[in-house]
Amino acid sequence: MPIDADLIHRCADPSLTPAIVETFVKTVGSTDPLSITVRSGNRIVLVPAAKTPDEALATIRAHVGQAVVRVGITQYPVGIGIKDPSGISPDLLDACSNLRLGTALFGKVWRIVLKWYGNPTDEGVMPQVFDDAIEAWRTGVFEGAAVFNAADPGPSIVRKVNNSGAAETAEEPSERSPGTPPAPPNEAGIRIDLSAVGGRERLIGQ
Repeated sequence: MPIDADLIHRCADPSLTPAIVETFVKTVGSTDPLSITVRSGNRIVLVPAAKTPDEALATIRAHVGQAVVRVGITQYPVGIGIKDPSGISPDLLDACSNLRLGTALFGKVWRIVLKWYGNPTDEGVMPQVFDDAIEAWRTGVFEGAAVFNAADPGPSIVRKVNNSGAAETAEEPSERSPGTPPAPPNEAGIRIDLSAVGGRERLIGQ
């Protein structure tokens, strides 16, 4: 089930195009805002399906700090920078807030991977960059470094494709500070053609 386009426009981080956001959520996310995945090492811990935000929050707080907990439509990694489980915000269980937080964090992961590749402008490289960013999102690690707590490398020069299909260069904005409303979709800085990603067999069904 594809993510609602209006939700992307209202809530997703503007450093990612709607196409990237849609593919990101389709590949690693969930259609249920109350979805919780708990892993201990390589083992999935079975937890009861939450029917209410309060139930979901109780499950999250019971496991965070002891296992890897992922939540919501982006399967956001809970507990980053949080020492006290009582400080976990119920906003993570709201679809819009989860999408905003998840895409902002994935945007940073994307920029870390893109920088490692040398900030390429070749569209043919972008599917591999995306694959590696997705793997880094799943594992929390890229090239031996923990990406979620890493510094954001900031703006990158990326390839922009205009309506005529001609390629231009454009500067990707740095990560938006918390609480800043999303920019209008047509003002988002990054414009990467991921049409090749959508057809990559490895991504579909993961």
